[in-house]
Amino acid sequence: MMLLASNPGLWIGMVFVVALMLGSFLNVVIHRLPKMLEAQWHDQCAELKGETAPARATYNLLVPASACPACGHAIAPWHNLPVIGWLWLRGRCHHCAAKISVRYPVVELLTAILAAAAAWRFGFGWATLAAIALICALVALAFIDLDTSLLPDSLTQPLLWLGLLVNLGGVFAPLPDALIGAASGYLLLWAVYWAFKLATGREGMGYGDFKLLAALGAWLGWQQLPLIILASSLAGALTGIALIVFARHDRRVPIPFGPYLAGGGVLALLAGPTLLGLWLASA
Repeated sequence: MMLLASNPGLWIGMVFVVALMLGSFLNVVIHRLPKMLEAQWHDQCAELKGETAPARATYNLLVPASACPACGHAIAPWHNLPVIGWLWLRGRCHHCAAKISVRYPVVELLTAILAAAAAWRFGFGWATLAAIALICALVALAFIDLDTSLLPDSLTQPLLWLGLLVNLGGVFAPLPDALIGAASGYLLLWAVYWAFKLATGREGMGYGDFKLLAALGAWLGWQQLPLIILASSLAGALTGIALIVFARHDRRVPIPFGPYLAGGGVLALLAGPTLLGLWLASA
């Protein structure tokens, strides 16, 4: 422990390697959690109709073992190594040669890079571990939202409470600021939602976005909310314009906002106090 505390390079390198493995697990969460929730919803609907839910094989974040989505062949442990396994297989299943999405190593590398940045930013200690937990949750939420347009309560709600618990000791913000951040984060997007709906008759975002911003407020305090909203809105607007102009995206089809909120949250986590200080100095 003393070696890690006195050697920042070793600490950051170790965090990078461990976060690669965390990124590999996040790929499982991103793929399986929506399917698990869908099965639960079907069972609940059956129960409400007085029907017996169909029997299903065990399916959770641990069971069954990882397998090729195309042929169902089990993936060998050495082929499941973060990034290296994908490169070793050249992005194809060893059994059926079906393509394996490049997104798997992207998620692993993104998680590792952001976690290493947190280790560099906060140094050796509990703050880095807490930051990594937040980063992992945001990565999972961003990609789940991209795939399904859902921000599951099973992730956003525990994330909010965990942020408040972390800030009992003022790790990222004093507890009063965290409480105000949680409440104001939810209410800000709730107000935007209703203003947009009253003006257009359409829903501009989902309730999951409110909960995610509330969670970010609980982690980082209310002072970081303007930065998160500004960064996520700007990134979302630029992406939306690009999709409409270059990809002929239908304007009536909503674009998930969760990934941009997650990105704004990571920016505020890693650079928020610095950016806020620069803004105040120039004001």
